[in-house]
Amino acid sequence: MPASGPPGRRPSLGAVLGVGLCVAIAAAATGLGRLVPIVGAPVIGLVIGVLISLRRRPGRSLAAGLHLCSHQVLQVAVASLGLQLTLGEAVSAGVHSLPVLVGTLVICLLAAALLGRSLRVRSSLRTLVGVGTAICGASAIAAVTPVIDAAAEDVAYALSTVFVFNAVAVVVFPLLGHALAMSQQAFGLFAGTAINDTSSVVAAGSVYGAGAAQHAVVVKLTRTLFIVPICVGLALWRGRWRGGAHLPRIWELVPWFLVAFVAISAVVSVVPPSPSLRSLFSAAAVFLITIALAAIGLSTDTGGVRRTGPRPLVLGAALWVLVSVSSLALAAASGIR
Repeated sequence: MPASGPPGRRPSLGAVLGVGLCVAIAAAATGLGRLVPIVGAPVIGLVIGVLISLRRRPGRSLAAGLHLCSHQVLQVAVASLGLQLTLGEAVSAGVHSLPVLVGTLVICLLAAALLGRSLRVRSSLRTLVGVGTAICGASAIAAVTPVIDAAAEDVAYALSTVFVFNAVAVVVFPLLGHALAMSQQAFGLFAGTAINDTSSVVAAGSVYGAGAAQHAVVVKLTRTLFIVPICVGLALWRGRWRGGAHLPRIWELVPWFLVAFVAISAVVSVVPPSPSLRSLFSAAAVFLITIALAAIGLSTDTGGVRRTGPRPLVLGAALWVLVSVSSLALAAASGIR
């Protein structure tokens, strides 16, 4: 009988240690993120986790804590993103921006499916790269991950791929905007639809001008709402192809954290928080995402990433160029210059 005690306690201790490690990495990444805001804490947290995994992958004793952070904490983080967007702000982005948002989304997702298949990129990875490029980078990848049960190495590769082109966009887009003599509003729409990570959107918009930065952020946050229908569609698709006797009920397919995301946005629309409180909520959401990505980095099978090869990076590059070009073309067609 006494021998059964320690095994029962070890998983709990391992969970605490695993969570503690992820929180420590997130804290360090947050500090570094302030020094390099274009990169951002979530990506730094992921990189630190991967580097630790490369050096010495965490043992099974920490698995429970890492699983908690990469799943439950991640889901709470996605739900908390609703605190950053009111329904009124979504409307204020302007009906004129919707054709560009929807058009680039459809083009990118179709291209991800077709081109990804031709490049022989596995389904879950091309889905993550597609939604990350089409919607909002790390947040979209975080939301879709539990819906499609993506492997840690797929998440890490997709995040890394999307980040590379975010960094390029911060440098290239303002130069392109000036070359095309784009207005502040037009550039804000361009940055908000063609750059994924919020910090990169803010960076590119700020370089171009205050008006561009403000409009780009609103467009970017409106774009985040597309996480909901995309995740519902993926859940329905998975339910169909799992081959059950009948399609599960819609409330069984919609992840709770997406329902919470919409509900929180609705509440914020009615009772908007103060700017300081809203800033605090935003920082908390980013910190939770950083914790989750640190856990994903620690859980990453780096050998699996190496075996995947360069094809997903090629897919990401093609999608980034396609989204950028289609955003400019659709904006021009809509008379936004």
